[in-house]
This record gives sequence, C-alpha cells and structure tokens, in this order.
Amino acid sequence: MISPVPPEPWGDFADGDVTSREVKPNRSVPAATVIPVLIYPDVREAVEWLSAAFGFVERLQIGENHRSQLTVGDGAVILGDVRGERRPPRPGEVTQSVMVRVEDAKAHCERASAHGARILEEPRDFPYGERQYAAEDPAGHQWTFSETLADVDPEEWGGTSVLTD
Repeated sequence: MISPVPPEPWGDFADGDVTSREVKPNRSVPAATVIPVLIYPDVREAVEWLSAAFGFVERLQIGENHRSQLTVGDGAVILGDVRGERRPPRPGEVTQSVMVRVEDAKAHCERASAHGARILEEPRDFPYGERQYAAEDPAGHQWTFSETLADVDPEEWGGTSVLTD
C-alpha cells in the first residue's frame, strides 16, 4: 500500500495562493518574504560599500564581522562571513544574481559606478517595461537594478501569465 504524501511543512498551497498566509513579525529578522544571504570575506567592509554604492541601509549587526542585515525599499539581504563551506563567488562563476527595484536606474548606475562597482551592462530599456543595468560588487556578487517605465501586459512581449492577481 502506498502511503499518502505528508503535507509540506510550510502548509498546503494547492490553491496556488502562497501570499494569503502571513508570517509572524520578528524584530530579529527582516520583514521581507524572500531574503538572500550573500557571503563576503569582510562583512563590515561590504556593509559600508553596499550602503555607499547601492544605497542599502544596515538594520542589524550580529557580532563584529559575522552577519549584517541590510534593507532596501521593502526588501532585504543578509551578509554573512566566510566560514565552513560558505564562500563568496569565485572569479568566472555566476551562481546567482539579486534583482533590486529602484526609482531611477541611470542615476543609480552612476552612483554605483562612482563607488567602484563593475558595470556589467549599462542601463537599457526592455520591452517588458523595465530599464535595467547589471553590476558586480567587489566580492563578485552580481546585481540587477530595475526601474519600472510602464506596466506592460506580459503577453505583449512574449511572456505567459501563469498566476493571476
């Protein structure tokens, strides 16, 4: 006899609505739903650079150089130190990129460039209504910054809406 599949630990989302359940607030964790954790060789140095170049704001420091939580808009990112198997990206490898929505991609790119960000792709407009640029921070993490120009129906540029609002 085949036993039934146990429920997922995060609940039953068979209806496809994963946003209807609210998580409990906790002042020790950013309020964002998805929080990337990126590894840096020097967390304090990364906090200073990301704040100056990208406009992030530190909300919580954990230990002298162990972890830090940064916010940007309603999003967040956690910076972690190198330990055990946790390592920053290796040159020539890209395993992730973090997208951050901004008000003005061109001005943001200029600011990032002035602080030494390696600009991988200059700001350009896309048919899906966004102006985006890509940058790399000193530790090798890649970032895409996106400014909304227009609300465009995904079907207009070849996308297919799967979930409806």
